Amino acid sequence: MANLNVLTICGSLRKGSYNAMVQRALPSLAPDGMTLTPAPAFTEFPLYNADIQNSTGFPAPVNTLADAIRGADGVIFCTPEYNFGIPGGLKNAIDWVSRLPNQPFAGKPVALLSASPGPLGGGRVQYDMRRSMVFLDAFSLNKPEVFIGNAASKFDEKTGELKDETTRGFIKQQLAAFAAFIAKLAPKK
Repeated sequence: MANLNVLTICGSLRKGSYNAMVQRALPSLAPDGMTLTPAPAFTEFPLYNADIQNSTGFPAPVNTLADAIRGADGVIFCTPEYNFGIPGGLKNAIDWVSRLPNQPFAGKPVALLSASPGPLGGGRVQYDMRRSMVFLDAFSLNKPEVFIGNAASKFDEKTGELKDETTRGFIKQQLAAFAAFIAKLAPKK
């Protein structure tokens, strides 16, 4: 398998976020030939406003994230669920990059993981993310799905390391399936 460069985007801005812990665990769980890189931050994005876009253009951090998405073979979102939906900062980042010419999610393979202190593991956010990705012409990996419920019990409190072997196994399965999904969608050379 050729080397796959996959971008990871964390939907939480919180330092101690379970989803950031999942994002940090991904490289050690990835199959051979898959390199995972954290996306450039979206913390400096202003709230999306077409007046900004039309007067001063796209902010530099928006272009930086969009270029990283375009340059990746695939994108993995690790995101919590806020109020049954997509966290505001992540939704804002998606809204900004979606307005660019050569919209970066079009044709891009995408995988979703979510972690939550609650029992559902962020299941509802994944449905909202899938709906947004459909509109943006991305290709979402359907299965296997990864919902990490009761997340506090799955991580080492001091190190933030994902210690739950069952969860590690589910993530390994998803990453292997994502590598195959990217290869299937990749244009033949």
